[in-house]
Amino acid sequence: MRQRFVLSVLVSLTVLLVLAGSAAAAVKASGQGPETEAESAVLLEPVSGRILHEKEPNKELPIASVTKIMTMLLAVEALDSGKAKLDDIIVTSEHAAGMGGAQIYLAPQEEMSFRELLISVATGSANDASVAIAEHIAGSEEAFVQMMNERAAELGAKHTHYVNPTGLPAEGHYSSAHDQAVILWEAMKHPVFREVSAIKEYDLRGGEFKLWNTNKLLWWYPGADAGKTGWTNEAKYCMASSVKKDNLRLIAVVLAVPETKGHFRESVKLYNWGFARFEAVVLAREGELIQALPVDKGVHTAVDLIVPHEVCTVVPRGEKGGVDFRGELPARLTAPLRQGEALGAYVVLQNGKEVLRVGVVPAKDVPEASFVQQFLRMTGRICG
Repeated sequence: MRQRFVLSVLVSLTVLLVLAGSAAAAVKASGQGPETEAESAVLLEPVSGRILHEKEPNKELPIASVTKIMTMLLAVEALDSGKAKLDDIIVTSEHAAGMGGAQIYLAPQEEMSFRELLISVATGSANDASVAIAEHIAGSEEAFVQMMNERAAELGAKHTHYVNPTGLPAEGHYSSAHDQAVILWEAMKHPVFREVSAIKEYDLRGGEFKLWNTNKLLWWYPGADAGKTGWTNEAKYCMASSVKKDNLRLIAVVLAVPETKGHFRESVKLYNWGFARFEAVVLAREGELIQALPVDKGVHTAVDLIVPHEVCTVVPRGEKGGVDFRGELPARLTAPLRQGEALGAYVVLQNGKEVLRVGVVPAKDVPEASFVQQFLRMTGRICG
């Protein structure tokens, strides 16, 4: 079985590379954005949220299992908030066990960890696992769907309405390529989401059940590290995915592609076009020192100010010479200071215009010094 799968992957990869190469050549020759057979498509760069290419970005369409990006986003947010833990044991309900379509064949009352259910959703697109997670987080599938719609509204997804956490066909269940790009962008901020999305294969139930990730770009396209595919007769072939190459991350969404494997090919078209035309300019690495500043009334007399994450901007290839930065920092600080609290800004400029602003934060807490400490420090300066 494994040999047949590997052979299938190699054959599919060969076909995909040929198609992608043809698509890239056509794009280069035309100088225009890539043509796509998707009814709706978006290519987004998540540093600024800029849309690099689009086709009917707000068209409301069924999205099949791409729905599960929101399901997983709520799952990892529940982990971050302490509502759930990866080692929580979830008991499968009759309702969850009764889901059709892609599944891991959970039995009623079967126990499985939150972590393995989440992996089953990310890799095998399991509908039963999706509902089991939904019930664990919200108490019922209906309550979870309400959470999904509320979260979509918070993210500005105006062309999205969920009816279930699986993407199984249902009247009134739809989204758009733009909305799904934004939702995937939000999900990518969570390390657990990135971790489970990048798993290519997983042995469930001690190896009795093999999961293969439906996102074949993980094998086929260098730098692919996250995404979700979907297919139903109504939705056709859909995909939202992420690729990072040479410090540049792009997010592509294609909806309603008519033929098998077409969602992979159309995504590759977008990525080839995007990576050929844009590049990332990294100005500061995560945790990089920007400046040390004096601190008044603190247990420490100075503190390092750093950027909390990588600072970069995206420009058309060959135009990085116009990128610059400036610091907007106070002359002195006064304790107490909290690690992670923005105390100034690292401002990125492109051709003199501000394009990005990142908060500069203390590398450590600086508690306020006691009266005695401050008095001794003051007298020491006077006597010295």
